[in-house]
Amino acid sequence: MFTFLRAISNRELLLEQMPIFFVSFLLANTFYKFGSFGLEVIAFLATWFVIDASVQLLHKLLKK
Repeated sequence: MFTFLRAISNRELLLEQMPIFFVSFLLANTFYKFGSFGLEVIAFLATWFVIDASVQLLHKLLKK
């Protein structure tokens, strides 16, 4: 996580990753009730990954 935060600029962190993080967190908090913290964290991270990948793909397609 520390490497991730150092690798991106503050602008990217605030404008791109934080909204995606909060959407993923809200989805995970609302829908993921596995009874296991570990499984819920893994599902949250997977949700964050999928949403972020989708947003990045959309940005790439819109720039063309």
